[in-house]
Amino acid sequence: MPGDRVIFVCPQSQLSGAHNLPIPRAAISAAAAGTAEPATAAVAAEARTARTSCRVSRTQEGERTELHSDQDRGDGSLKYILSGDGAGDLFIINENTGDIQATKRLDREEKPVYILRAQAINRRTGRPVEPESEFIIKIHDINDNEPIFTKEVYTATVPEMSDVGTFVVQVTATDADDPTYGNSAKVVYSILQGQPYFSVESETGIIKTALLNMDRENREQYQVVIQAKDMGGQMGGLSGTTTVNITLTDVNDNPPRFPQSTYQFKTPESTLPGTPVGRIKASDADVGENAEIEYSITDGEGLDMFDVITDQETQEGVITVKKRLDFEKKKVYTLKVEASNPHVEPRFLYLGPFKDTATVRIVVEDVDEPPVFSKLAYVLQIREDAQINTTIGSVTAQDPDAARNPVKYSVDRHTDMDRIFNIDSGNGSIFTSKVLDRETLLWHNITVIATEINNPKQSSRVPLYIKVLDVNDNAPEFAQFYETFVCEKAKADQLIQTLHAMDKDDPHSGHQFSFSLAPEAASGSNFTIQDNKDNTAGILTRKNGYNRHEMSTYLLPVVISDNDYPVQSSTGTVTVRVCTCDHHGNMQSCHAEALIHPTGLSTGALVAILLCIVILLVTVVLFAALRRQRKKEPLIISKEDIRDNIVSYNDEGGGEEDTQAFDIGTLRNPEAIEDNKLRRDIVPEALFLPRRTPTARDNTDVRDFINQRLKENDTDPTAPPYDSLATYAYEGTGSVADSLSSLESVTTDGDQDYDYLSDWGPRFKKLADMYGGVDSDKDS
Repeated sequence: MPGDRVIFVCPQSQLSGAHNLPIPRAAISAAAAGTAEPATAAVAAEARTARTSCRVSRTQEGERTELHSDQDRGDGSLKYILSGDGAGDLFIINENTGDIQATKRLDREEKPVYILRAQAINRRTGRPVEPESEFIIKIHDINDNEPIFTKEVYTATVPEMSDVGTFVVQVTATDADDPTYGNSAKVVYSILQGQPYFSVESETGIIKTALLNMDRENREQYQVVIQAKDMGGQMGGLSGTTTVNITLTDVNDNPPRFPQSTYQFKTPESTLPGTPVGRIKASDADVGENAEIEYSITDGEGLDMFDVITDQETQEGVITVKKRLDFEKKKVYTLKVEASNPHVEPRFLYLGPFKDTATVRIVVEDVDEPPVFSKLAYVLQIREDAQINTTIGSVTAQDPDAARNPVKYSVDRHTDMDRIFNIDSGNGSIFTSKVLDRETLLWHNITVIATEINNPKQSSRVPLYIKVLDVNDNAPEFAQFYETFVCEKAKADQLIQTLHAMDKDDPHSGHQFSFSLAPEAASGSNFTIQDNKDNTAGILTRKNGYNRHEMSTYLLPVVISDNDYPVQSSTGTVTVRVCTCDHHGNMQSCHAEALIHPTGLSTGALVAILLCIVILLVTVVLFAALRRQRKKEPLIISKEDIRDNIVSYNDEGGGEEDTQAFDIGTLRNPEAIEDNKLRRDIVPEALFLPRRTPTARDNTDVRDFINQRLKENDTDPTAPPYDSLATYAYEGTGSVADSLSSLESVTTDGDQDYDYLSDWGPRFKKLADMYGGVDSDKDS
């Protein structure tokens, strides 16, 4: 067997693990003898009878060998070994006889070919007695796999109303068996569910429509079950199934239809243009863009009064007002509204027109309307010289309702704040109430209000534009103030100044000014006026040479007149100064004054300023005298009152430190208020001598002392000062810190020594004299 390559082709159903499958020695002997075909036939016959052997084919490579070793004498000295794919697991060899057996069931779909190598070795020495031989085992396929579809569920769509045989979808099933061996992998398709609507081609799996005019509106979803069977569909073949969900897509095969033929709506006559009146809707059995509907008004009395638009979300026709309605003119409108599909498929036109019409009846309701003016705006004109109460024109408004309620007119005063115009409330006549001036305001824009007398809530407004026409009521004047100069060496007829004029009026033919010297200056004037006939004039010298020492300034009166009716004129003065000039005619200097100086103050203004200064000085003098008189008033009337007065040495006086001015007794002792008290803020008319008050007792309580003095001062009209407040304070008794006042330091004045006050300096000299004097008097 050296060099032999034997191929065993075994059905996988025989290579089973249930029993060992020996490879017969007869096949090996036949291969060794060189008679391959007879051996193959014999093996085939044995396979047919015993079903325990395999059909053997042999390919020769090199010299003739045989599987059964020639060294094998049957004494057990040789040992057969097997290696390669599945050796020792799937395939085992009888080490004594060389028979090869399969231990498990083989599956061609897992591995169709196995390559094994066999060799005979000496059992005792372990050495090979012959070269190794290779065996190729091919597994015969059997139909053990059913067809499997690539998808468990297919989804497909097809347009409704499709012709018979329209392609829907193609399904595919695969079989794992060997397609080259028998019919195990030959798949045939058939339909189990879905007839008579659909069919399937048996060889390709293409599903097609089988019924004409399938309508989506009747049925939209179909479920088709397809079977795939191997063995060419013969009995005993294996099969698999799949489900195909088919949806009919919509086509525009249904026209829109109105559910009713007539619609009726109501709307008030005050409805504004663009306002919806009502909605209508046509139904369409289709979906998507095939169900889109366009509405239009094709005929009717209200073709120009109403409009219809399509609501894209609801596919409704919205009827809107196109123009203002008037109940008094027309009460009912009839419209023909058409609903149509914008997307139409020509192949379905045989089904009929894809549109429908309905009649819409609109009833206009009457409402109370405000008055209506005959015009949207009025424009009137009036001359600016018109007299007060001159009628300019009139406005007209009337109630549009059938009742024809009377109307009254008025002017909106927010538009005529100056009340220049007025209106007759009965007939609407406009007249002036003040003098007009075109130069102040050319146009007057006012608003006139018309109101129903029976229902003041109903009112309307109209703008009124009044143009003031020009009248020649303004005289022309110089465009600016003219002040020029003439050189001393000027020649005759020399131009020294060009004059321009202006006029506030606005004549239709334009301004035409004329210039001339005033009659009083025309004769003997040193200058002449030349009218240029273009609304300008020139001042010319009339002689040769001027002397600024003889006449330094000339005042030239010029008359300016217009050419309108009535003629208006004015006189302007041109100042001409005589100056020295260089040889080029440039001014060098003039007599005494500069050529241009600011305007001085008038005599009246100077007098007023001087008068103000005099008044101011008199006021200051009187104020100073009054202060001097008040300073001379005595603060202390007698020495006996020294204990109830605190002398202030501040010359300014007043302020919160002035203790002579504040009257606190009125606050602490309301009983001190008397009805006959005199005012202290003015000087009393009658002069009274100062009242001498009795000296207080030494043991008098301070509070009683202050109250007594308060009462006396409140009733004394001569108590100074009249415009000050006297401050009185009482500390009270029983203070923890004791009193700081010298009044309560000792029981009597004699027990107190005030000599130390003389050591405190000149500021306390007065106080030292006061208390020192008391002691000396007492001692004496």
